[in-house]
Amino acid sequence: MTGWKVGHVTAPAALMAEFRKVHQFNVFTVHTPTQHGLAQYLANPEPYLTLPAFYQRKRDHFRAGLQRTRLKAMPSEGTYFQSVDYSAVSALGEADFCRWLTETVGVAAIPLSAFYEDGREQGLVRLCFAKRDETLDEGLARLARL
Repeated sequence: MTGWKVGHVTAPAALMAEFRKVHQFNVFTVHTPTQHGLAQYLANPEPYLTLPAFYQRKRDHFRAGLQRTRLKAMPSEGTYFQSVDYSAVSALGEADFCRWLTETVGVAAIPLSAFYEDGREQGLVRLCFAKRDETLDEGLARLARL
């Protein structure tokens, strides 16, 4: 469930002991309204059983549209983000490219360097395809003009 930040983990006992140490100091429990909402959501399996196919269609639609751009799509599985190599478009650093893309082109992106402690630059940014088809199509049209 996108954005809820609720989940579980199953792991060997040694790892579970370490997870419990971290968990103890991060969250003790999920608050009651979220527990009720999660229980209600899980009562009908249709939405979460169809979610993989829903995002697969979004991903495939977005990747097909990226073929009409100068961006190179990287492998993307199990996520609603598509990382792209933008080196054919710009020599800017990742953060500067994302700022330019957002302000000038009207498409928001996230620099992958933000996810590395050392801020390493790879010329990669990620785009989210968890959007309405109309929004994706408009974004793809803008990216195709780069």
